[in-house]
Amino acid sequence: MNTEALRSLLHKYNVAVPRYTSYPTVPFWSHETMSADTWKRHVKIQFDNESREICLYIHLPFCEELCTYCACNKRITRNHAVEKPYLETLLEEWKLYKEIFEEKPVIREIHLGGGTPTFFSAQHLRQLIDGITSDVEIAPNHEFSIEVHPNNTTREQLSELRNAGFNRISIGVQDFDPDVQFIINRIQSFEQTALIAKTARELGYSSINVDLVYGLPKQTIDGLKKTIEQIHLIAPDRIAFYSYAHVPWKSKGQRRYTDEDVPGGELKLAMYCLGYSMLTEAGYSSIGMDHFALPDDPLMKAAGSGKLHRNFMGYTTTNHKLVVGLGASSIGDTWSAFAQNEKTVETYQERVMAGELPLIGGHELTDEDLVVRQTILDLMCRGECRIEMDDHYYPFKEDLLNELEDMTRDRLVNYKDGRVRITEHGQLLVRNVCSLFDLRLRKAGVKSKVFSQAI
Repeated sequence: MNTEALRSLLHKYNVAVPRYTSYPTVPFWSHETMSADTWKRHVKIQFDNESREICLYIHLPFCEELCTYCACNKRITRNHAVEKPYLETLLEEWKLYKEIFEEKPVIREIHLGGGTPTFFSAQHLRQLIDGITSDVEIAPNHEFSIEVHPNNTTREQLSELRNAGFNRISIGVQDFDPDVQFIINRIQSFEQTALIAKTARELGYSSINVDLVYGLPKQTIDGLKKTIEQIHLIAPDRIAFYSYAHVPWKSKGQRRYTDEDVPGGELKLAMYCLGYSMLTEAGYSSIGMDHFALPDDPLMKAAGSGKLHRNFMGYTTTNHKLVVGLGASSIGDTWSAFAQNEKTVETYQERVMAGELPLIGGHELTDEDLVVRQTILDLMCRGECRIEMDDHYYPFKEDLLNELEDMTRDRLVNYKDGRVRITEHGQLLVRNVCSLFDLRLRKAGVKSKVFSQAI
């Protein structure tokens, strides 16, 4: 596809669409359907269905400095006295879940996210994991991972986690360009980043991921090219190449810069094409809409075997349907329901220490939701889906067929006999393809200042 054709598609499809880490997406959750008792029931059912295997997401929200581009839930502080009470609360919340399980859980996956998980000392990180894994079984093929900021990460932290069973590390980079780092307030050197990757390998971590972002304020083609060249020297096993989500109405830190500082759609498209070309030429294969991996990486093997899964943690090799979220703002997922914790650290801690699950809302999926969720997951993870124009899509059948035909003409998908396949050109716009089947989005209509742009 030539440049002019790509530009034409950009103008046509660069609209606000969800990222689909869940379905329904959070703005369309029916919170009134979720209570603590309802959530416990869904957790217990899925726990039994999954033969006691669970995945854990643990949110550690503290950061010493604010990265202005970040839209995650975080607490900015240099007071490390907050570590111990937060850790104690996490372990108390875990006890509440073990009461729901009734039987000894088998932990398949742990992911420490943030915030900055390495804000916590090596001793506290080890105490947390020892507390979580005591009196449980660990799956032989487990994946324990942590997100790290190179400036806040030490060999001692990585060593303690490795000894506790961690085998994956995800290093936040975003961009090495000094102008970009200044405006997003994330100053880190290539040398320190490379040192953390080298240390992880020496300690026996089997998989190293690096997060890059395109479309950041002040980012340029030349700067991104140099960053990717430097990343090649680190040689990570997988790379997440995310599109920057400009949502200043949601994330106050993004108000440090203006819309004019943020690359427009055409420049972002050029950045994506550059990254895609450089990464594939270096031997990485594209997975889903924003991940790249080397041929022998487990994520690549999961994609090839049809076991790739997507949830609030992004793409994952484990397609288990029970994710327990611990910590402030964490979201749990039982496939048939979602539940989110209190977002404020103090309120979260108060409720857990009072002996209650600190839920602020969630969503119990309807039969229709479950059909749509599987359709979108198939598109996101396998690049194809089968659809039937049954009662679910009946009110929108004509519009849906016309839109599929339009995307077929634009070479984004192939649609025939009820089967939708995303083309190579359509990979960049997979969110747009998924949105065709998003019944809640159709019923509500696209609202401004809810989702970020597709590109």
